[in-house]
Amino acid sequence: MRAGTLPSTAYDDMPYTRGGSVDRAEVGALVQSAVDGDAAAWKALVEGLSPLVWSVVRSHRLSDADGHEVYQTVWLRFSQHLRRIREPEKAGSWLASTARNECLKVIKSLRRLMPTDDPQLLDRVSEERTPEQSLIDAEEAASDAERIRRLWQEFEELGDRCRQLLRVLMASPPPSYQEVSAGLGIAVGSIGPMRQRCLRRLRARLDARGAV
Repeated sequence: MRAGTLPSTAYDDMPYTRGGSVDRAEVGALVQSAVDGDAAAWKALVEGLSPLVWSVVRSHRLSDADGHEVYQTVWLRFSQHLRRIREPEKAGSWLASTARNECLKVIKSLRRLMPTDDPQLLDRVSEERTPEQSLIDAEEAASDAERIRRLWQEFEELGDRCRQLLRVLMASPPPSYQEVSAGLGIAVGSIGPMRQRCLRRLRARLDARGAV
Protein backbone atom coordinates (compact mmCIF):
# COMPACT_ATOMS: atom_id res chain seq x y z
CA MET A 1 0.00 0.00 0.00
CA ARG A 2 1.35 3.43 -0.87
CA ALA A 3 1.73 5.90 1.99
CA GLY A 4 -0.77 8.23 0.33
CA THR A 5 -3.47 5.56 0.14
CA LEU A 6 -6.15 4.71 2.64
CA PRO A 7 -7.79 1.30 2.56
CA SER A 8 -10.40 1.61 -0.21
CA THR A 9 -9.53 5.31 -0.85
CA ALA A 10 -6.74 6.71 -3.05
CA TYR A 11 -5.66 10.04 -4.49
CA ASP A 12 -2.80 11.34 -6.58
CA ASP A 13 0.28 11.62 -4.35
CA MET A 14 1.63 15.13 -3.84
CA PRO A 15 5.32 15.80 -4.54
CA TYR A 16 7.39 15.13 -1.43
CA THR A 17 8.82 18.64 -1.31
CA ARG A 18 5.52 20.51 -1.63
CA GLY A 19 4.68 22.37 1.57
CA GLY A 20 1.31 22.66 3.19
CA SER A 21 -0.46 23.79 6.29
CA VAL A 22 -3.29 22.53 8.45
CA ASP A 23 -5.01 24.12 11.41
CA ARG A 24 -4.18 21.90 14.37
CA ALA A 25 -7.62 22.59 15.79
CA GLU A 26 -9.02 20.78 12.76
CA VAL A 27 -6.63 17.81 12.81
CA GLY A 28 -8.90 15.66 14.95
CA ALA A 29 -11.86 16.28 12.67
CA LEU A 30 -9.77 15.56 9.58
CA VAL A 31 -8.54 12.29 11.06
CA GLN A 32 -12.10 11.20 11.81
CA SER A 33 -13.22 12.12 8.30
CA ALA A 34 -10.29 10.18 6.85
CA VAL A 35 -11.29 7.17 8.94
CA ASP A 36 -14.74 7.46 7.36
CA GLY A 37 -13.16 7.29 3.89
CA ASP A 38 -13.02 11.01 3.04
CA ALA A 39 -10.19 11.27 0.46
CA ALA A 40 -10.13 15.08 0.72
CA ALA A 41 -9.53 14.89 4.48
CA TRP A 42 -6.68 12.39 4.03
CA LYS A 43 -5.17 14.62 1.35
CA ALA A 44 -5.39 17.64 3.68
CA LEU A 45 -3.61 15.70 6.43
CA VAL A 46 -0.80 14.61 4.12
CA GLU A 47 -0.33 18.08 2.63
CA GLY A 48 -0.56 19.84 5.97
CA LEU A 49 1.58 17.53 8.11
CA SER A 50 4.19 16.41 5.56
CA PRO A 51 6.45 19.42 6.35
CA LEU A 52 6.57 18.24 9.97
CA VAL A 53 7.45 14.68 8.94
CA TRP A 54 10.13 15.94 6.57
CA SER A 55 11.62 18.25 9.19
CA VAL A 56 12.13 15.29 11.54
CA VAL A 57 13.56 13.14 8.73
CA ARG A 58 15.97 15.85 7.59
CA SER A 59 17.11 16.51 11.16
CA HIS A 60 18.54 12.96 11.21
CA ARG A 61 20.57 13.60 8.03
CA LEU A 62 19.58 10.45 6.18
CA SER A 63 20.42 9.94 2.53
CA ASP A 64 17.86 10.96 -0.07
CA ALA A 65 16.80 7.35 -0.66
CA ASP A 66 16.57 6.49 3.04
CA GLY A 67 14.72 9.73 3.79
CA HIS A 68 12.07 9.02 1.17
CA GLU A 69 11.72 5.46 2.42
CA VAL A 70 11.17 6.68 5.98
CA TYR A 71 8.66 9.27 4.76
CA GLN A 72 6.65 6.58 2.95
CA THR A 73 6.85 4.23 5.93
CA VAL A 74 5.58 6.89 8.33
CA TRP A 75 2.48 7.57 6.24
CA LEU A 76 1.92 3.85 5.72
CA ARG A 77 2.02 3.30 9.49
CA PHE A 78 -0.33 6.26 9.94
CA SER A 79 -2.86 4.83 7.48
CA GLN A 80 -2.67 1.44 9.18
CA HIS A 81 -3.21 2.88 12.68
CA LEU A 82 -5.65 5.61 11.72
CA ARG A 83 -8.65 3.92 13.34
CA ARG A 84 -6.71 3.16 16.53
CA ILE A 85 -5.25 6.60 17.30
CA ARG A 86 -6.74 7.50 20.69
CA GLU A 87 -6.20 11.27 20.46
CA PRO A 88 -6.74 12.23 16.80
CA GLU A 89 -6.04 15.90 17.49
CA LYS A 90 -2.47 14.89 18.38
CA ALA A 91 -1.81 13.21 15.04
CA GLY A 92 1.16 15.53 14.48
CA SER A 93 2.88 14.22 17.61
CA TRP A 94 2.16 10.65 16.51
CA LEU A 95 3.70 11.31 13.09
CA ALA A 96 6.74 13.08 14.55
CA SER A 97 7.38 10.28 17.04
CA THR A 98 6.98 7.61 14.35
CA ALA A 99 9.31 9.49 11.99
CA ARG A 100 11.95 9.71 14.71
CA ASN A 101 11.68 6.00 15.50
CA GLU A 102 11.94 5.02 11.83
CA CYS A 103 14.98 7.28 11.36
CA LEU A 104 16.69 5.70 14.36
CA LYS A 105 15.99 2.25 12.93
CA VAL A 106 17.71 3.23 9.68
CA ILE A 107 20.70 4.71 11.49
CA LYS A 108 21.00 1.62 13.68
CA SER A 109 20.94 -0.65 10.64
CA LEU A 110 23.63 1.45 8.96
CA ARG A 111 25.87 1.15 11.99
CA ARG A 112 25.51 -2.62 11.91
CA LEU A 113 26.45 -2.71 8.23
CA MET A 114 29.38 -0.27 8.35
CA PRO A 115 32.57 -1.43 10.18
CA THR A 116 33.32 2.03 11.58
CA ASP A 117 32.35 4.33 14.42
CA ASP A 118 33.25 7.43 12.42
CA PRO A 119 30.13 9.68 12.58
CA GLN A 120 31.29 11.54 9.46
CA LEU A 121 30.60 8.43 7.39
CA LEU A 122 27.07 8.19 8.78
CA ASP A 123 26.29 11.89 8.46
CA ARG A 124 25.63 11.67 4.74
CA VAL A 125 24.48 14.69 2.78
CA SER A 126 21.12 14.29 1.09
CA GLU A 127 20.90 14.88 -2.65
CA GLU A 128 17.69 16.83 -2.08
CA ARG A 129 18.19 20.55 -1.65
CA THR A 130 17.78 21.52 2.00
CA PRO A 131 15.92 24.73 2.97
CA GLU A 132 19.17 26.44 3.90
CA GLN A 133 20.85 25.49 0.61
CA SER A 134 17.86 26.72 -1.36
CA LEU A 135 17.96 29.98 0.55
CA ILE A 136 21.62 30.47 -0.24
CA ASP A 137 21.04 29.71 -3.93
CA ALA A 138 18.18 32.22 -4.10
CA GLU A 139 20.18 34.99 -2.48
CA GLU A 140 23.53 34.57 -4.30
CA ALA A 141 22.82 37.48 -6.63
CA ALA A 142 21.98 39.76 -3.73
CA SER A 143 24.47 41.86 -1.83
CA ASP A 144 24.10 39.80 1.33
CA ALA A 145 24.76 36.41 -0.32
CA GLU A 146 28.13 36.06 1.38
CA ARG A 147 26.65 36.85 4.79
CA ILE A 148 24.00 34.18 4.30
CA ARG A 149 26.63 31.68 3.21
CA ARG A 150 28.60 32.32 6.38
CA LEU A 151 25.48 31.99 8.47
CA TRP A 152 24.81 28.45 7.26
CA GLN A 153 28.50 27.59 7.38
CA GLU A 154 28.51 28.41 11.08
CA PHE A 155 25.18 26.62 11.50
CA GLU A 156 26.79 23.40 10.22
CA GLU A 157 29.49 23.76 12.88
CA LEU A 158 26.96 23.62 15.72
CA GLY A 159 26.50 20.38 17.63
CA ASP A 160 24.20 17.70 16.28
CA ARG A 161 21.41 18.39 18.78
CA CYS A 162 21.37 22.11 18.01
CA ARG A 163 21.24 21.46 14.27
CA GLN A 164 18.44 18.91 14.68
CA LEU A 165 16.35 21.18 16.89
CA LEU A 166 16.75 24.31 14.76
CA ARG A 167 15.99 22.42 11.53
CA VAL A 168 12.77 21.03 13.01
CA LEU A 169 11.73 24.45 14.30
CA MET A 170 12.27 25.88 10.79
CA ALA A 171 9.53 23.64 9.41
CA SER A 172 6.57 25.34 7.76
CA PRO A 173 4.11 25.42 9.43
CA PRO A 174 6.19 25.43 12.64
CA PRO A 175 5.55 22.36 14.78
CA SER A 176 4.21 22.60 18.32
CA TYR A 177 6.58 21.91 21.20
CA GLN A 178 4.68 18.65 21.81
CA GLU A 179 5.45 17.58 18.24
CA VAL A 180 9.10 18.62 18.58
CA SER A 181 9.32 16.66 21.82
CA ALA A 182 7.87 13.56 20.16
CA GLY A 183 10.12 13.91 17.11
CA LEU A 184 13.45 14.56 18.85
CA GLY A 185 12.96 13.07 22.30
CA ILE A 186 13.48 16.40 24.11
CA ALA A 187 11.35 17.33 27.13
CA VAL A 188 8.83 20.06 26.28
CA GLY A 189 10.15 22.30 29.03
CA SER A 190 13.70 22.02 27.71
CA ILE A 191 12.96 23.00 24.11
CA GLY A 192 12.75 26.78 24.64
CA PRO A 193 15.92 27.09 26.75
CA MET A 194 17.81 24.77 24.40
CA ARG A 195 16.69 26.81 21.39
CA GLN A 196 17.93 30.00 23.04
CA ARG A 197 21.29 28.41 23.90
CA CYS A 198 21.71 27.18 20.34
CA LEU A 199 20.87 30.57 18.87
CA ARG A 200 23.27 32.32 21.28
CA ARG A 201 26.00 29.88 20.30
CA LEU A 202 25.35 30.54 16.63
CA ARG A 203 25.36 34.30 17.22
CA ALA A 204 28.65 34.08 19.11
CA ARG A 205 30.26 32.16 16.25
CA LEU A 206 29.04 34.73 13.75
CA ASP A 207 30.25 37.63 15.91
CA ALA A 208 33.67 36.00 16.26
CA ARG A 209 34.02 35.82 12.48
CA GLY A 210 32.51 39.25 11.85
CA ALA A 211 29.79 37.61 9.75
CA VAL A 212 26.89 39.75 11.03
